[in-house]
Amino acid sequence: MRKIAIFGSTGSIGTQAAGVVSMHPDSMEVSLLACGRNLGLFRRQLAELRPALAVTGGAPEDAREAGRLAEDFPGIRFLSGPEGLAEAAGQGEYDLMLNALTGIAGLVPTWEAIRSGRPVALANKETLVAGGAPIMSEAGRRGLPILPVDSEHSAIFQALQGNDGNRPKRIVLTASGGPFRGYTKEMLRDVGPEQALSHPNWRMGRKISVDSATMMNKGLEMIEAGWLFGVGPDAIEVAVHPQSVVHSMVEFDDHSIIAQLGAPDMRASISYALSCPSRWETGVARLDFFEIGALTFERPDTDAFSCLRIAREAMEAGKSFPAAMNAANEALVGLFLEGRIAFADIADILERVMQGHSPTGADSLDEIMAVDGEARRRAAELAAERRAL
Repeated sequence: MRKIAIFGSTGSIGTQAAGVVSMHPDSMEVSLLACGRNLGLFRRQLAELRPALAVTGGAPEDAREAGRLAEDFPGIRFLSGPEGLAEAAGQGEYDLMLNALTGIAGLVPTWEAIRSGRPVALANKETLVAGGAPIMSEAGRRGLPILPVDSEHSAIFQALQGNDGNRPKRIVLTASGGPFRGYTKEMLRDVGPEQALSHPNWRMGRKISVDSATMMNKGLEMIEAGWLFGVGPDAIEVAVHPQSVVHSMVEFDDHSIIAQLGAPDMRASISYALSCPSRWETGVARLDFFEIGALTFERPDTDAFSCLRIAREAMEAGKSFPAAMNAANEALVGLFLEGRIAFADIADILERVMQGHSPTGADSLDEIMAVDGEARRRAAELAAERRAL
């Protein structure tokens, strides 16, 4: 029986992961759950899954409800806050972590899991975007796999199976184009949070939905793919594929291309990360190619969606640029969702943060977190200046 720890259990990936585990009770069980602030859903998960250890987000306003959870589930040990996440990741009883936390909050739990000798199924892009150097170095030193959960990276991972020794010549990351596919830069100036959160194909959390709308999500995936598969920016191409059926592709030296296809349903890639090399039933619908009819591909518009260009430039520059970009973007997406900046401000302010960034090393978590804090501060300053105009 494989014991699974789900970090970010109340988010879109976390809830689907819990469902996948529940479909295979003879092979897997949830031994650890960690949530953010959706304590109502967390209560229901605790009642259904009965993990040995649970971690709550620890926001002050949630403390009372978190205390009631501990009273109502006396057989479960409770921890809270960032310290609780780190302790659970390093000392909890589990065999595999699925990290579906949002943002930089996922970095330390991934680090602690690897240091404690446990593999990680990674749905938290920011872990490798900001901390790729120390995370991959430590995982490599311990011989531990980082198993991709995102559909794009899972597709690449699957395409590489059986191709040992054949390095990818080119990786093609597919992108749906998000809710604003076809918009010009001028058209994007008036869009609001509700529109940005309305993804045409995927059911996702708020932050990743906005990242998809700006195409920053694809920029983050590009940097993550570099770390996961050992390729540079010149070997990664992004193609807008509105049907979201081809999840990504790998080209080899003979120019043969292997693609992984499937319905736009995250349960497939979640299941493969938990069960590989086996393939288990997931409940995902079969593809009907006759109903789909055609698969199309377009070049991304990096003028209208300049976040993708900024991400590529950060990847090319290396050092602490990706960590700074990630932090500033995370802060700016939060401000946009709060209605404090416009959609177009995300890319505009992000570019100014990056232009003013003084790079440092990004080889330790302390260095990364220092860069993260400074980039967030600068993004907030520039956003305040813009609001004051």
